Amino acid sequence: MKYAVITGASKGLGEAIAKRLIQEQIAVVSVSRFENEEIKKLAWEKGLFYQHYSCNLALEEEVQEVFMEIAHCIFQKNPTEILLFNNAGVIEPIDMVGHLDQTPVIRNIQINLIAPILITNLFLSKAQLTETLVQVINVTSGAAVRSIEGWSVYCSSKAGLNMFTQTAALEQAELNSNHKIIAFSPGVMDTKMQETIRSSTKDAFKDLEQFKEYKEKDLLLKPDIVANALIEFLLSGNLESGKVYQINDLLK
Repeated sequence: MKYAVITGASKGLGEAIAKRLIQEQIAVVSVSRFENEEIKKLAWEKGLFYQHYSCNLALEEEVQEVFMEIAHCIFQKNPTEILLFNNAGVIEPIDMVGHLDQTPVIRNIQINLIAPILITNLFLSKAQLTETLVQVINVTSGAAVRSIEGWSVYCSSKAGLNMFTQTAALEQAELNSNHKIIAFSPGVMDTKMQETIRSSTKDAFKDLEQFKEYKEKDLLLKPDIVANALIEFLLSGNLESGKVYQINDLLK
């Protein structure tokens, strides 16, 4: 049986991914601070294995403890495949360098970069002792390859995630492993993150009006559309390990 582990599964893209996977008869382990009852109910109706774990991804020790437990739970079931979605992310702090506060800077790097590295490392380590195929999907951003004033920390953490993805994939290829790791840029979606961006100030974020316009003109992608495109692509078996995929490539 296939299992999926999804961080940030309580809302936005993570929620949409979880719901689509359940429709595909894939067991789901959700990881977020709060549980999404709709996902739980949907899995129950489909008769699928579902488990929720609460975890603060900004806390290194908590990440290690929770994901050790998750990995133990899943691998003892001898799954054929594990889909690992490192989806959780934060954009704060939104501000110019010279005005950044230390705490949100550290939290951003912990959630956006360090947690995915630790989680991926753990699952690939466990998989070495089994026949289970692991496919890692790191949710990145166009900001990883484009400098945006006010987003220095977010741009940097996502750029780091891209490089980690590419390097880990290179290592797996050298080992002649079947495991795959990709990055996926979902585009500009109608999520809580966009609300956070729109609530910032012009002094902190020069492109504020442009992002407000995305909402006003209904130019934001719906999370379920993005999730459906991603899952359909993953299930096709055509993904190239180490590649950074853009949502526009999958919607063609």
